[in-house]
Amino acid sequence: MTWTLPDPMLTAAAPGPDLPPRCAAEPKWDGFRALMSWDADRLVLRSRQGTDLLPAFPEVRVGAAQMPDATALDGEIVVWESGRLAFERLQQRLQRRGAGAAWFAAQLPCHFVAFDLLRLAGTDTTGWSYQRRRDALEGLFAEHRLTAPWALCPSTTDPDTVREWLSTWTAVGLEGLVFKRLDSVNQPSARGGWRKYKVRVTEDAVVGAYTGPAAAPRTLLLGRYDAQGRLRYVGRSTTLPQASGRAVASLLIPAGDEHPWTGWSFSAGWGSRESLHVTLVDPELVVEVGVDVARDRAGRWRHPARWHRSRPDLLVADVPDFESGTSA
Repeated sequence: MTWTLPDPMLTAAAPGPDLPPRCAAEPKWDGFRALMSWDADRLVLRSRQGTDLLPAFPEVRVGAAQMPDATALDGEIVVWESGRLAFERLQQRLQRRGAGAAWFAAQLPCHFVAFDLLRLAGTDTTGWSYQRRRDALEGLFAEHRLTAPWALCPSTTDPDTVREWLSTWTAVGLEGLVFKRLDSVNQPSARGGWRKYKVRVTEDAVVGAYTGPAAAPRTLLLGRYDAQGRLRYVGRSTTLPQASGRAVASLLIPAGDEHPWTGWSFSAGWGSRESLHVTLVDPELVVEVGVDVARDRAGRWRHPARWHRSRPDLLVADVPDFESGTSA
């Protein structure tokens, strides 16, 4: 009987960054969740939603030869560039097929960072405890000396190591942590045994445009000035509460003829071909937003920034500059 990959286990939000009792912590990678099955020379590589990822990542097919038969893994596909995780490169790779995918595999190879073992030598391991699955996963990597594209996700039960990851690894694109109960089994589509903590910080930025009505903007398009005095786009806010939208509207001044974003087009989101309808404003209002550590290679915030408050008490010169993150 053919074995079928289960749906991936899901995570719930963790209340904070502290390692809970009787849990292990793993890094939360900025990549694509993926499940892999290798069985009698048949390779399956699919996304969390069930999309076939194999045509976009042919190097995984080549690397499958290292795997023992009847093996299945849960993990994250990532791409590194210039010493940090590059999600936008991963996004580009997802659209490639054939010769294009092969070219990207040579220039920007992916890694499959394995964090769970779903099947071993034909045995379904999802009913094993996390600790037992983790021991078996480490044994799999050691016994077969697995190399790229395979990578073993770190795991620790040491609170000091967890704190070190949060203080040092975020610089290369670590999104946060996943806490897993040592006794938890792998339950498809279930939440509870795994919890994620995403690193978020507050940042100041300049409002350059908004979407929605003038009386109550829906979202804000944010920027920072670079060393050459150019206003660089860094990201868009989440939807503003109505009261906040009305309040910020009174602080925005319509743009003049020399706005630095005149003629620009802004995408509605990752992978979307839809352009936003925006209204430009005089880039003088500073706002404070909450962001996570995920960046694209241009330094922009990859996820929407959560609205905190307006900062009319700050000058544009008080906002960190685009390149260095230091005050301009």
